[in-house]
Amino acid sequence: MSNIRFSQYLTAMLCCVTLFGASVAHADQVVVYSARIEQLIKPMFDAFTKDTGITVKFVTDKEGPLLARLKAEGKNTPADMLITSDAGNLWEAAREGLLRPVESKTLETNIPAYLRDPQKQWFGLSVRARTIIYNTDKVKPSDLSTYEALADPKWKGRLCLRTSKKVYNQSLVAMMIAEHGEVKTEKIVKGWVDNLAVDPLSDETKAMEFVAAGRCDVTIANSYYYGRLMAKNPALPLGIFWANQEGSGVHVNISGAGVTRYASHPEAAVKLLEFLSSEKAQNLFADVNMEYPANPEVKPDPAVAAWGTFKQNTINVNKAGELQAEAVKLMDRAGYR
Repeated sequence: MSNIRFSQYLTAMLCCVTLFGASVAHADQVVVYSARIEQLIKPMFDAFTKDTGITVKFVTDKEGPLLARLKAEGKNTPADMLITSDAGNLWEAAREGLLRPVESKTLETNIPAYLRDPQKQWFGLSVRARTIIYNTDKVKPSDLSTYEALADPKWKGRLCLRTSKKVYNQSLVAMMIAEHGEVKTEKIVKGWVDNLAVDPLSDETKAMEFVAAGRCDVTIANSYYYGRLMAKNPALPLGIFWANQEGSGVHVNISGAGVTRYASHPEAAVKLLEFLSSEKAQNLFADVNMEYPANPEVKPDPAVAAWGTFKQNTINVNKAGELQAEAVKLMDRAGYR
């Protein structure tokens, strides 16, 4: 072999070794796009790194920009995992071809079927219950029963609601369509609108503050908003009521995650997803935001457990995405803004 050819061969081999070394080092990480803010996810990522040696790099933003970014990046995305709230957002990510199916006995064991995608592209990791919050000075628990009953004329001028523009209400109505059909659901939503004490409010904390101030008597909110508000001001005359316990159960939704379609480190991403479903990580994922663990073997934080146990609606939360467009149209027809 000539000196020139040998030099070329040696250079090529050195390049291969360098690239291989970089690849191995790069494989010891996973990149996450997260719609959950840093304080809600970093403790879990740190625990995962401590257990596995795999580092987690993450980008946080709202779900809309993250989905748009994944679509724009396509095959060149650095993201291995998407974490976001609401099954409607996860369904949309799967519909857009941004996620891949994951075969994992661990995830199927840890996460109940109704809290995960039937096509295995995303899995719930925490549960948020959307239920009735009431003024304890003006309403007795015995006065309350179901979401549907809030359309009864007895609640006229007594109901506050967050705007229909928020995905949480869109998902609630979508799940009601799955249960009751469009005709009955539209009648219920029209009843809510007729009973409003004020125009729909911008957020759930404001709606609960209106209830506490006596400007309305009841509202519908995610349970963790109730927990946050009561932690700040435990003297507020607010109570939480678990809706539909004699029927289908409380409407639940999720925060969850999936492995991206073009993940560079899919095995590490699956390891992280499995870790997040484990008993060790579930409280870290749920407790910090006053949510419920998705893994039924894990108990909620004592402050959350103090609100009492309840039956969950077990219609697959995938319906929140499948029927979301219909829900938006229905709310518009019903005059729910």
